[in-house]
Amino acid sequence: MNLWPPELKQMLTPALQVQLLTMTEADLQAVVAVEQTAYSHPWTLGNFKDALKAGYVAHRLVAEEHLIGYFVAMQVIDEVHLLNITVAPAFQRQGWARCLLQSLSLWSQAQGANCLWLEVRESNAPALSLYKSFGFQQVGLRKDYYPAGRTTRESAVVMSMPLNT
Repeated sequence: MNLWPPELKQMLTPALQVQLLTMTEADLQAVVAVEQTAYSHPWTLGNFKDALKAGYVAHRLVAEEHLIGYFVAMQVIDEVHLLNITVAPAFQRQGWARCLLQSLSLWSQAQGANCLWLEVRESNAPALSLYKSFGFQQVGLRKDYYPAGRTTRESAVVMSMPLNT
């Protein structure tokens, strides 16, 4: 089954370049546009600006002019906490999230990190499945962590994965 979006499918050639690039403030309008299409409670432009200002690692995955996805993570001593990982809806379920996770894992190991951490919505079955298949294990549950509606909240599954450094 070929899941490539039509606009990218016609460009697929051996010369197609997919690049992992450092996210900069100049990229944020495109990042926020993807964020808003991917989530019911997206990060704001201010959230991304604050992350960059704080010096968090932020990378974006691009193919030609298409923003495939991105991640933002923060390192605290020998641990890295994944704060946001997003694949644009047109590119989901094609392995790009796994590529982003692998990139984050390699970056984290190069920084001397021993462990990756993340939180994920309890209802996000595709993400939970991906994280488990990648090697993350559930280590806790944060009740009412995420907004789920105007007056409701949703629990977060806390996951971690040791790194072979």
